[in-house]
Amino acid sequence: MEKLPSCSLVTPTYNWPEALELLLFSAMNQTVLPNEVLIADDGSREDTKQLIEHFQKRFPVPLIHIWHEDIKNRKPKIMNAAIAAAKYDYIIEIDGDIIMNRHFVEDHLTFADKGLYLFGSRVNIQKQILPDLFSRKIIHFNFFSKGIKKRGRTLRFPFLMKFAKIVDKRSSKLRGCNMSFWRSDFIKINGFNESLVGWGIDDSEMIQRLHNLGIKGKRLKNAGIAYHIYHKEQSKSHIEINNEIERETTEKKLTFIEKGINQYL
Repeated sequence: MEKLPSCSLVTPTYNWPEALELLLFSAMNQTVLPNEVLIADDGSREDTKQLIEHFQKRFPVPLIHIWHEDIKNRKPKIMNAAIAAAKYDYIIEIDGDIIMNRHFVEDHLTFADKGLYLFGSRVNIQKQILPDLFSRKIIHFNFFSKGIKKRGRTLRFPFLMKFAKIVDKRSSKLRGCNMSFWRSDFIKINGFNESLVGWGIDDSEMIQRLHNLGIKGKRLKNAGIAYHIYHKEQSKSHIEINNEIERETTEKKLTFIEKGINQYL
């Protein structure tokens, strides 16, 4: 078996410690642990800090809390700061409302390859089971679990990845809640674009610049399984501004943005 890359697991969070707790439990349960976990905190309150400090006392790998002041949504900025602080070659990115299958990190590292990034899908955990989810601290799911949608995505058959095709263009199935890439590639494109405002587009715009650079994608199917905890949709009041930035990135084949990770390196 080939040696797996060393990796940093990076997740953004904002004022939802109940979800972050389940994410961290699922991180501790991995068949292959990440070398470190970085929490990119977009200005959460004291209860999130206390939760992280509680986990830090018993976490099996370094658990690093990167925080900045709460000035509306600044996810690209805090993610850049976290990835700048990351010590390892490969970055696995998940959202702060994700519960990982126990083979999640193993799958991302197994199929990591130079010149590629990986993107996976998600199983949706429905609203009606959230009280039970949080009170019982559930992190294990399967095809027959109650309260999930897209249950076909719970099926793990990693050998089918032998037939996965490399994609030259950014996929509409791309979700920032489940993807991974080489830190060196991320730095070449200057990371996330901090000119984006509010919610949305930051992951897909960054991936578009990777494609413009010549990096290609591969979708994780029947591997890299993640469960997304239901929440209300965030405001999309600024989405058209972000869409225009992404259109310009695509049409002009931009690979580097002015305001990015270079501020923190």
